[in-house]
Amino acid sequence: MNKNFLYGIIGLIVGLIVGFFAANTINRSAVSQPTTTQNTINPSFPNQPTADIKEQSQGGMLPEVGETLDRAKNEPNNFEAQIKAGDMYAKIKKFDTAVEFYEQANRIKPEDYETIVKIGNTYLDSNQFEKAEKWYAQAVTKKPTDINVRTDLGITFVEREKPDLDRGIKEFQTSLQINPNHETTLYNLGIAYYKKGDVEEAKKILAQLETLKPTSPLVERLKQVLR
Repeated sequence: MNKNFLYGIIGLIVGLIVGFFAANTINRSAVSQPTTTQNTINPSFPNQPTADIKEQSQGGMLPEVGETLDRAKNEPNNFEAQIKAGDMYAKIKKFDTAVEFYEQANRIKPEDYETIVKIGNTYLDSNQFEKAEKWYAQAVTKKPTDINVRTDLGITFVEREKPDLDRGIKEFQTSLQINPNHETTLYNLGIAYYKKGDVEEAKKILAQLETLKPTSPLVERLKQVLR
């Protein structure tokens, strides 16, 4: 690869990562919206800049980025290198590239649970809901009590172009059997009922969520949907 071109890519990535950490984000499991337009929530990353962002903004991250990308390219069987490169691209929302690295990592260690979840998350964040379903289904088979992943699985049914709302509701209800007070699951269940046309049931979910945590931003969001 031409060195100038590589340095250009690295510079772009560093700039985007620094900009990324300056933005506020919310939990991924709150992505359901009253319509199936593009999701705007990408909650798997910190809400606040990390301690070393100052160093990154001063160029301290540049060699690390280049080293990570080179290692991932030159060592296709290096599991950790593939994961690190995938994480780097996921942070700047280059999901198509991120998933390539994650799927290569999955080929190296097909039973690794966290990699399976990362692939599902990446497809969910890029609105490829049917593909996300495939990976989340694998994950919940391995770890049925992972509420966040099961809720995300439910979201894939609610948000796809041709929703399967009953299936989404089933997954949310399964999550709530594990933890009846899981905020993001309650929110998404309320959205699913609203989309199904059962506004009264959605209002019951809102009341439950409001009693649980009245200051939650999900309460106001669900109120806006039900108005």
